[in-house]
Amino acid sequence: MQKLLSYILTPFFFVSFGLCLLIFHPIQWLGFKIFGYSGLKPVVSKLNFFLMRSTNILGTTYKFTNNFDLPTDRPLIIVTNHQSMYDIPPLIWYMRKHHPKFVSKKELGKGIPSVSFNLVHGGSVLIDRNDGKSALLEIGRLGTYIEEHKRSAVIFPEGTRSRDGHPKAFKPMGLKMLLKKAPSALIVPISINNSWKLVRFGQFPMGLGAKVQLDVQQPIENNGNYDELIEQIEASVVNGINSFK
Repeated sequence: MQKLLSYILTPFFFVSFGLCLLIFHPIQWLGFKIFGYSGLKPVVSKLNFFLMRSTNILGTTYKFTNNFDLPTDRPLIIVTNHQSMYDIPPLIWYMRKHHPKFVSKKELGKGIPSVSFNLVHGGSVLIDRNDGKSALLEIGRLGTYIEEHKRSAVIFPEGTRSRDGHPKAFKPMGLKMLLKKAPSALIVPISINNSWKLVRFGQFPMGLGAKVQLDVQQPIENNGNYDELIEQIEASVVNGINSFK
């Protein structure tokens, strides 16, 4: 019965989601052309709020838990697991005062209304996942950017999305590069649960009633011991994941 209902509701969701991308694209363009980054950033935040609201059509709910006073006057490296593309809007919205930037595959840099424009002009980096050397250079550039501008970088060290919520082992090189290039950044592990249930049937139909939860774990200072740090970060993220159990 749930899957049958999802066939009915999914087209309404796609229309709403697509309209958000189309409507906000010219607003982003105008804000950026007139005011630069300061005009782009608030539009992107609002866009992602409405993208989240689009998923409410599917019965999706969101809960964000943060028991820590995260600074806005120093860079952050936000490290989180990756369950679906629908991880992105709540990360942007709930962490909006920290100006989150992403490491994204280069294919997303063109052709997608709103999304591609923000990735290209908003401070994120686009990488070729088939060219490890250039990918690391781009990630290093992001680290330098957040160190200079006191913003935040979001990285998914699993490298690819988990299809069933079960965490994959971290690939450390990208995270290690960020740690080196943004030495003053506070590391913020976040555990994401139940986002994968939005795509439990694939891209069509969408899953219904996902209770997406994002939990900020204890922030970690960069002590320069990268291998030890990455083990600690991975354990912190994984210990907060329970949506596969």
